[in-house]
Amino acid sequence: MTGMNRRSFLATSSGSLAAGLAAGDFVPGWDPNLPFRNITRALIVQPVFMYRIPQARPQTSWKSWGGIQTEEAAAAEVERINRELAGLGRAHRFLPVIPVSSPEQAARLHEGSHDAVLLYACTGGGQLLQACCSPKRDTLIFVRHRSGPVYYWYEALSTRYLATTPGDSRPHVDDVVVDDYRELASKLRGLAGARNLRGTRIIALGGASGKYSPEAPAVARSRFGMEIVEVTYDSFAPRIQAARSDTRLMASAREAARRYLDQPGTTLRTREEFVTQAFVLYFLFKQLLQEQDSTAFTIKNCMSTIIPLSETTACLALSLLNDEGLVAFCESDFVIIPAGILLRHICGMPVFLHNSTFPHQRMVTCAHCTAPRRMNGSRYEPAMVLTHYESEYGAAPKVEIPAGQEVSFIDPEYSTGRWLGIRGVVRANPFYEICRSQQDVEIQGDWEQLKSEARDSHWVMAYGNHLAEAGYAARKLGIRWAGIEKPSLRPSA
Repeated sequence: MTGMNRRSFLATSSGSLAAGLAAGDFVPGWDPNLPFRNITRALIVQPVFMYRIPQARPQTSWKSWGGIQTEEAAAAEVERINRELAGLGRAHRFLPVIPVSSPEQAARLHEGSHDAVLLYACTGGGQLLQACCSPKRDTLIFVRHRSGPVYYWYEALSTRYLATTPGDSRPHVDDVVVDDYRELASKLRGLAGARNLRGTRIIALGGASGKYSPEAPAVARSRFGMEIVEVTYDSFAPRIQAARSDTRLMASAREAARRYLDQPGTTLRTREEFVTQAFVLYFLFKQLLQEQDSTAFTIKNCMSTIIPLSETTACLALSLLNDEGLVAFCESDFVIIPAGILLRHICGMPVFLHNSTFPHQRMVTCAHCTAPRRMNGSRYEPAMVLTHYESEYGAAPKVEIPAGQEVSFIDPEYSTGRWLGIRGVVRANPFYEICRSQQDVEIQGDWEQLKSEARDSHWVMAYGNHLAEAGYAARKLGIRWAGIEKPSLRPSA
């Protein structure tokens, strides 16, 4: 396809793609029992054991601090590290530990294809430490105090070797872990989230935008390397027309709608044909993602242009994509979308993009019409299927999140490069005259500080406490992180 980029291809080939849909190139279907999809690329980590065996010299100091003073002890430590990393699970790919005792050996480390170096800094001088730290990849440093033979660098690490400010290429003070494998796992999750956000290819039906920040798509491209594939409604409309004439696809949509409504805890309070048309949109959105080898989708003008074209709303279709394990957001708001994609990769569960309210008495209300039901990545929460609130048309889920559920939020400050992390606990699922899925959430921390952060903008929410990972990832992405409370480095189980 020489001379034709992806955007122009989509615009010029809509007719043939619609014909392909009708001819059966795309097989529609929906199965609520399929496992939640893992879309996060595993982080490839190269563990390195840095050590230097001293030679005894009479009547002088000849060894440094450290419990590894022989080759036999070093070999045992390498085995210990491999066992410990195996116990961290399969979320990341740990390569076999490489023992390093010279700068020349260290230089060869950086020729591999791994994403990050995990440096067990036991003994050896500052030159060796610096040689082991990759100038091109992220480096985390692990030292032992009580978890095994004590390391010399548990004492010697300092700001002489570590960065404290942005722009310094050395490992940061936050890249150091002492003994704690839960803290290490947290940082690795944050690093994996940042790595997966960078370069994300996302479909933007109707184009890209930014709420109160028109520069947001350009910032997403430049800061995070996002590839935004914009699809026009003129090119998408023939797909809907073809779908409506495809008897096999429409039968699949009706069957999927019935299966959805038969799910335990599901109540219908709109017309079933709106649910059927929502599944048609779900099929078409998935087709776009499949064609572009993408796992992320957003839609602009979802409260206007798409409605007469589809004879429903996009709300339920977006909810379904998130329930499956893909990433799908309304409003094409590239202020919040990067934060949402990051949080999705960190937590491994769906995230809910929503509006927030002015905080008062520790409470905020979070509401939108596109909430996922499978918020814990497994079960479907109870839901009532109503019309979209503002249009009183189509199909939108009112998802009930259990009272007492801990949640994490990210709230970007427009496109300034500053993100706010917030933790809360769901207290109620009211039924106000606002967007359908709605939760009253009690803020954990200095809720009055949050009043100065109220921006009438979008937040993203996920089950659990992920502030430590998100804050660590933010620094890797060049984002200034702020928190209503200082995030614990021990995430909730």
